Amino acid sequence: MELRPLPTLLLVSALVIGGLAAGFIASQVTYERPVTQVFEPALLESSSLPSWAGAPLPDFKQYSVVAEKKAAFFGYLYPRLALANLRIEAARHHLRQLRQKTELSERDKQWLAKHASRLRVDAETPKALINGLEQRMDIVPPSLVLAQAANESAWGTSRFATRGNNLFGQWCFTKGCGLVPKSRTSGMTHEVEVFKSPFASIRAYLTNLNRHNAYRDLRQRRRSLRAKNQFPDGITLAGGLQAYSERGQAYVEEIRSMIRVNDLSDYDQRLKQLLTSEAPIEKLNALIIDYRERFRN
Repeated sequence: MELRPLPTLLLVSALVIGGLAAGFIASQVTYERPVTQVFEPALLESSSLPSWAGAPLPDFKQYSVVAEKKAAFFGYLYPRLALANLRIEAARHHLRQLRQKTELSERDKQWLAKHASRLRVDAETPKALINGLEQRMDIVPPSLVLAQAANESAWGTSRFATRGNNLFGQWCFTKGCGLVPKSRTSGMTHEVEVFKSPFASIRAYLTNLNRHNAYRDLRQRRRSLRAKNQFPDGITLAGGLQAYSERGQAYVEEIRSMIRVNDLSDYDQRLKQLLTSEAPIEKLNALIIDYRERFRN
């Protein structure tokens, strides 16, 4: 059960020129390298996305071999969740740049207000907004994303995944906003939200974990790891998912088991390396090409 979130290759060079790679390189305090200006507001525009970001969900029911289905599922999702995390990291870097300013421009204040509203940060001063956003504007490790997506979408084969691009069971509460669950309890009004693409579902899921009060413990676990200069990992953060399902701790342990059994922590290390690479988008483009050649979709 999920609590509701808010909502081309030709453009790769524009992303790099805008300082995307440099912003990601500076994302971890354990890596100290020169950085350049990151034009974050433009980066978050939909027009700056690679064309593959909005690709439809493949038909995962076609795979009869479990290992092949898992490889296809994780191979499809990883570049897209990595892209979503890269954009979060770019925004996080921009936030740190604002912290260094002695005086914020009107545009800076508008940027802070927009993201404070999106992530539900309530504060009176720009400094307090920056402090609050720093706790919520952060990545979610791939191992956790992949495990939950597999669990909630039946490996991309559920009705909500195939008809609504909803990989994480996100709810919405306006009539007609999504698909009505067949097992919905009498008197309940929620629907399972429909998204334009799986990538949109990923972004909404990340926003949900980063802003909803139900996942405060998850964010605290992440902050504790950051304070120790440790990269966020799915096994640790999964402990903050008790409110995600009515099953509580049993759900947490199931997600942790899926991470271990499928060696998903390797994807956390892959993202860590990507965040410090010189050309992260180009690396994701290469993964997309390899995936299409291997799975023909």
